[in-house]
Amino acid sequence: MQDWLTMTASDLGRGIDAGEIDAVDLTECYLDAIDAHPHRDRIYARVTHDRARAEAKAAQERAKLGLRRSLLDGVPISWKDLFDTAGVGTEAGSALLKGRVPDTDAVVLRNATAMGAVCLGKTHMSELAFSGLGLNPITGTPPCVHDEAAVPGGSSSGAGASVAWNLAACGIGSDTGGSVRIPSAWNDLVGLKTTSGRISLEGVVPLCLKFDTVGPLARSVEDAAQMLALLEGGTPADLRGISLKGRRFAALQTVALDDLRDAPGTVYEGAVQRLADAGAEIVPLEVPELADAIELSGVLYTTEAYGLWRDVIEANPEAMFSEILERFRAGRNYSGPDYVAAWAMLESCRAAWDAATAGFDAVLAPTAPITPPNLERLLNDHDYFVAENLLALRNTRIGNLMGLAALTLPTGTPSCGLMLLSPPDTEEMLLRVGAAVEAALT
Repeated sequence: MQDWLTMTASDLGRGIDAGEIDAVDLTECYLDAIDAHPHRDRIYARVTHDRARAEAKAAQERAKLGLRRSLLDGVPISWKDLFDTAGVGTEAGSALLKGRVPDTDAVVLRNATAMGAVCLGKTHMSELAFSGLGLNPITGTPPCVHDEAAVPGGSSSGAGASVAWNLAACGIGSDTGGSVRIPSAWNDLVGLKTTSGRISLEGVVPLCLKFDTVGPLARSVEDAAQMLALLEGGTPADLRGISLKGRRFAALQTVALDDLRDAPGTVYEGAVQRLADAGAEIVPLEVPELADAIELSGVLYTTEAYGLWRDVIEANPEAMFSEILERFRAGRNYSGPDYVAAWAMLESCRAAWDAATAGFDAVLAPTAPITPPNLERLLNDHDYFVAENLLALRNTRIGNLMGLAALTLPTGTPSCGLMLLSPPDTEEMLLRVGAAVEAALT
């Protein structure tokens, strides 16, 4: 049974379908692993034992009757602590929401449950999802799977850690500026950022509604495709028969290659070469307008975030981690006209991006310019926290600002991911291409 903990979610589903794995036994195996794990309380905010067992029992009965609802029917997954769970606390990693217990599940959780997914519990996260580092001294900081003294990436920190530490077959997170992709990259997982507006945000604690998205942190591209279907109640992308031969990729030069640390830079060059060796055409690409878009991040993100949370924050600011409080309060520096002008400029940048990237299967970039920073230094060095947080999210934020679908894949080198960017609402195509890239990188 211990082998089950390292299998992909899709392989677990096939095992259930073949009668080789019992859904109840599988869930008990995961619950036992969670309860016995030394980092349980740093990864999971709450474990939903009763719900998981009830859902596993129902999946077991469906399997016996040949009525399984999806490939992942009976497979245990974790949920970031900003997805509402009926009768179970949902606090978004913040003391500001301590004791918040929703009456209903988030729509995406309802969809996944209807397709047979088993809810293991709620995972820790950056406070109110406003950091890419995963550091949260208020409710809990999960450890990076490669270095327990380093942060795991955020804001879906526990989601990534739950999968990397074999305490969930897949984790569901959110991505506003990189919050699915950074913990995926730093813990050697596949992370899918979906197009803004594609997946319901009803019942999801917001950060910036114009940029918030929902996505899986998984062990394989196939798992990401299966989870996307569960979140929507739809049909997964067909990943069969895909090749890199004849595929055209743009290797982004603007912004994405600035200030790369040694490991991410070297690994990225090697990964791109492997795609070329597999038959892909690689074309260097400059998009000058992208630099302007990145400069808009401060006004766009902090203004909306502070606008949504101002009253709650200012009623109890001492309850917050000071670094996150400062990020929110930066939104006070901008006016309404500043915000409107920034959005107008961003739309212009998006049009330039669309024109420059037309005709490519995807745009390539290092997922993050840095590897996981040291936890203690982040806690004690303000300038270091600010610099590392901004740099961690710099490349991933391109996907959010340009309104794209995005996928990060492990490269085989710890904490160094390769990111693929594609136009809005092209997740199925991106996953097909991603499956071929995954094969080339393995």
